Amino acid sequence: MKGKKLEFLIVDPQNDFCDPNGALYVPGAVEDSKRLAETIKRLRNKISHISVTLDTHRLVDIAHPIFWVDSKGRHPEPFTLITRDDLKKGLWRTTVPDHMERAVRYVDELAKNDRYVLCIWPPHCLIGSWGHCVTKPVYDALLEWENNFSLVDYTLKGLNMWTEHYSALKADVEDPEDPSTGLNEKLIRRLREADIIAISGQALSHCVANSVRDLADNAADEDIRKLVLLIDTTSSVKGFEKLGEGFVRKMTARGMQVCRSDEFGRDL
Repeated sequence: MKGKKLEFLIVDPQNDFCDPNGALYVPGAVEDSKRLAETIKRLRNKISHISVTLDTHRLVDIAHPIFWVDSKGRHPEPFTLITRDDLKKGLWRTTVPDHMERAVRYVDELAKNDRYVLCIWPPHCLIGSWGHCVTKPVYDALLEWENNFSLVDYTLKGLNMWTEHYSALKADVEDPEDPSTGLNEKLIRRLREADIIAISGQALSHCVANSVRDLADNAADEDIRKLVLLIDTTSSVKGFEKLGEGFVRKMTARGMQVCRSDEFGRDL
């Protein structure tokens, strides 16, 4: 691997996911973040580029409780799933009546693209909040790398209130009026230019999984083999562990590599 162009794709390493006081803490993320930070520092002079995505929301979001009410005007609890059948039965309606038609179309599109059922999450990664910030161990490691006179490439995702945006590459349902929800061609180009891309971040079951799938679906087989998941620097949302396991199983079958962080890059 000597002389290879090494890049990192770090998905959503933010306080709300990585800190036990975060709004959507992912069990295991504290230690994941420490191991990731140690890896960045150890390979500091060998990393050519780092891309970091930041989950970025407003309080008003189609996947937050405020957006929906039941027949008694109560908002759904976090982790409630809302399906097409639920809407047909009148179990949920939008808080703002004028939003209902578009919200129904959105839930229909989610069913068609076979990603996830609409899940109501605790409000998280609200722009400008503590929870939106990069967790300190990772942030310190990124700053140390930038001291090489390098620039971390930060990408915001999720500001469009009409769609979930798990993937670093595109929203779950693209909004034709919002280019930020479309395919991120810049990240695709980086994949093609790199020799090795280390993948990390939170959460394995959702944002990491969708980011890697979208990278793979827009890449040749030889590009998929460039992807190395640092398996001990990412964890699944509690209750969704099987999604993370299924993702790893399917993507390794397509050529993605898996490696422990303390073993990664030893031969660079």
